[in-house]
Formats: sequence, structure tokens, C-alpha cells
Amino acid sequence: MPTYVLMTKLSPEITKRMKQRTELGKEWMGMVKKKCPEVKFLCHYALLGPYDFLDIYEAPDEEVAAKVSMIGLSYGAIQAESWTAIPYKRFLELSREI
Repeated sequence: MPTYVLMTKLSPEITKRMKQRTELGKEWMGMVKKKCPEVKFLCHYALLGPYDFLDIYEAPDEEVAAKVSMIGLSYGAIQAESWTAIPYKRFLELSREI
């Protein structure tokens, strides 16, 4: 399955509710599991920068990846982007074809 990187920036309203972060995160993850059961999360990180969270996951295609981003937006993110990630070894193989 293809790998995606989800970059999420929370809205100011949600960041005011940081004490509820555990519950909000569980709700979001529950909805992703319900709406996109084929998605497999590999890791989750909280960030100190322009984005609040980075999640790496596998999904069967870009439409499912788009749903993951849209679910984030429906749970209070002002920005949720799913980027395609290519394993570095495969990237090097592709570069030799150029």
C-alpha cells in the first residue's frame, strides 16, 4: 500500500481545548477507523512548528488519503494535507531512470 504523510494544523478554537486533546484525538482516530478501515497508521508525532501533528500512514489510494485529510478538517483542523511518500530506496531507483 502507498505511504502518506498527514500534516495537520489545528484551529485556534481547538488549540484552546488542549486539556481535551486525548479525547479529541481518540474521536478523530475512531472516525478514521470507521470511515477508512483499510488505513494503517505507522506513527504519530506532535510538532513544534508551522504544523501541529505529523502522521505517517498507509492507504490503498489517494481517495482514501483525501478522506483522512477531510476527517481531520471536520474535527477542527484548519489545514490537513496528505502527501505521497516514496521510500528513499525507490526514489533513488527512479532517479537513475532519468
